[in-house]
Amino acid sequence: MSDVTEATRESLARELGGKPQGKGIIDYITVLKPRETVLLAFIGVCSAIVAAQGHPALDVLALALATIALGSAGANALTNYLDRNVDARMKRTHLRALPAQRIVPAKRALVWSIFLIIAALGLAWYLDPLCFVFGLVGTIAASVFRKKVMCVIQGGIAGCAPVLIGYVAVTHQLDITILFMCILIAVWIPLHVWSVMIANREDYLQAGVAYFPVTWKVRDAIKILMLLSVMLYAASIALWFYANLGWLYFAVANILGIVMVYADYRLLKSGLTRDAWKLYKLSAFPYLGLIFIAMCLNFWV
Repeated sequence: MSDVTEATRESLARELGGKPQGKGIIDYITVLKPRETVLLAFIGVCSAIVAAQGHPALDVLALALATIALGSAGANALTNYLDRNVDARMKRTHLRALPAQRIVPAKRALVWSIFLIIAALGLAWYLDPLCFVFGLVGTIAASVFRKKVMCVIQGGIAGCAPVLIGYVAVTHQLDITILFMCILIAVWIPLHVWSVMIANREDYLQAGVAYFPVTWKVRDAIKILMLLSVMLYAASIALWFYANLGWLYFAVANILGIVMVYADYRLLKSGLTRDAWKLYKLSAFPYLGLIFIAMCLNFWV
């Protein structure tokens, strides 16, 4: 829907005495993808705790949390704005605030996202110039080549931004630990994204989103997910080895790694969309959240 049409709808609503759409604060919150934002802010805070060996300065931790939360929320709102036309054609996403035209005109969401991003970048600069660079690069990466085959690469870069900001806010430098944390995220991103695409394959295709994995035979695409789950397991153990994390992290990484590989194996055997959806859900907080919690608990147990 063009901005002209959206503006016309708002004008007509006023002429008819109705309230223009998009005034509800809930819509402006949901456009930020709260669950995804919370997860990104959470792993960013955990990376700051890891960087400080379990004892970060509270003021630095609070600033890092605010920076990551605002930046992630703004980037999510921006991607929602950029994807609104495709989302409107998909059963899974057509009821979101922008494709359902509850925020009219859509540029209101764009302004909202830019405001949050600018605020986050300002805080990032205050924390460390490197934090600013990672925040800016992450935002750009999240915004370009939307709904294209390359988007998972940019998604990996964007997904690393929160942990990089949290870590560098404390250390003001890069080291082997943050390198392997980023490798973990970079492997996790395609597994997470592609599993939801396989779970909603027909929905993506009818919406015109035609690239891997939905353009491949389902079983062949699932084999790639299986490989990624093994790589994710290996990356989590490599992080333990090179970052000198303790026994608790080692135990949790093994349990979660085995669970993820098993979930993928089950999907490979069944080929069912419900198992792809379970893998997608499992890879979010149950996996990523718990493994970052284990990193932090390593310093407190």
